[in-house]
Amino acid sequence: MALRASSPASHVAAPLPPCGRRRRASGVAVAMASTINRVKTVKEPYTPPREVHRQVTHSLPAQKKEIFDSLQPWAKDNLLNLLKPVEKSWQPQDFLPEPSSDGFYDEVKELRERAKEIPDEYFVCLVGDMVTEEALPTYQTMLNTLDGVRDETGASPTTWAVWTRAWTAEENRHGDLLNKYMYLSGRVDMKQTEKTIQYLIGSGMDPGTENNPYLGFLYTSFQERATFISHGNTARHAKEYGDLKLAQICGTIAADEKRHETAYTKIVEKLFEIDPSYTVMAFADMMRKKITMPAHLMYDGKDNHLFEHFSAVAQRLGVYTAKDYADILEFLVQRWKVADLTGLSGEGRRAQDFVCTLAPRIRRLDERAQARAKQGPVIPFSWIYDRKHPSFLPTFILGGCQHRQCLGRKFNRVQGTYQASNCMVPMQHLDADADITVQEGGFGFSRARIRGLCYGSRWANPMTGVKWEQWLGPGV
Repeated sequence: MALRASSPASHVAAPLPPCGRRRRASGVAVAMASTINRVKTVKEPYTPPREVHRQVTHSLPAQKKEIFDSLQPWAKDNLLNLLKPVEKSWQPQDFLPEPSSDGFYDEVKELRERAKEIPDEYFVCLVGDMVTEEALPTYQTMLNTLDGVRDETGASPTTWAVWTRAWTAEENRHGDLLNKYMYLSGRVDMKQTEKTIQYLIGSGMDPGTENNPYLGFLYTSFQERATFISHGNTARHAKEYGDLKLAQICGTIAADEKRHETAYTKIVEKLFEIDPSYTVMAFADMMRKKITMPAHLMYDGKDNHLFEHFSAVAQRLGVYTAKDYADILEFLVQRWKVADLTGLSGEGRRAQDFVCTLAPRIRRLDERAQARAKQGPVIPFSWIYDRKHPSFLPTFILGGCQHRQCLGRKFNRVQGTYQASNCMVPMQHLDADADITVQEGGFGFSRARIRGLCYGSRWANPMTGVKWEQWLGPGV
């Protein structure tokens, strides 16, 4: 039987101010896992293959919406100038063989010869990046869920709406270019890749932004830098493999992501200037939930853990790693001068302490993870015709209780520790094919419910194989 869920719970954190208070759910998850409360695979043809349940919505206090109304003149002067005119923008065809040219077939042959020298694991990363870019409709939808900045009509003249549409138009070229390159290379099963894209767009995403533009722009600031790093690393690898044209493609996309990162970090910088306490609490809230990767609901019709397996290859190849996650956090803390904030509320100061000390903690955990980074089973990827590469399947080491009131171990969110319960059965091992539903949280902690019974559990991170004792440190 297939594993029916592989997603962490998210919406915990020091709460935002009372008027923005939300219900609490489970804890945060590891760096490259998704941060939804519960995901299950369903078989009905009219529903997405992956569904998100118990989402939090509209956490923005009403008076905060006025801030974004007042920021429209600022946004016009500081955001729209970061967009490039269409006539001066690069287009995918600038990097691809010209179909009308007499030399088209020779150029395609040269492209395919260069692609032959590139290893499969690189193409796993490149396809994963391309699939992520191709799910752009989801990301525009996500931005248009944000209260106070959404495009109310589809063609609204407000600065926020103009930015979102123009950002989407620029981003649209990324997936187009990578998709066409992949098609011409002959190295990728395009039908499986196209199915993955359709599944992903149908599933959507839940980044935990709660219709709240504070959370939304913090998320996009982090994600644009993450994609800048990822595409930059694929460019570096392509150059090492001798494909300078592919390196140019990935590098050009990375430059776009860097420009977009500049825009979103400017927005958050302005929010820190005018509303520091709420903004730093929102920052801490997102980091406690962990930053969800945009393609966390990725599915190809075969692999229920496709995103985790893709992430593991990216980690091993150095395209995007847990270290990058920590580096991005540290960069943003410095960029926004979070440590220098003054005049904060009590909750704001606690949030400030949390985000300013989190990156070193994540780095220490990453160092421990490296010892196990090359371990794991060999997994077939449908994108490359089911050729196999080392990856990591989640391994659940479960101990628990036959009573619903007992979970074996309980995670104390306030103290950040585990408390042993009075009832523990002998530990038993279940592989990834066990019929279980999982709620993950707290740096690798999971609760697993098996056939209606409650169990406490220890969880091995599917990206690194690191169990939660190692993530939480000694003494747990």
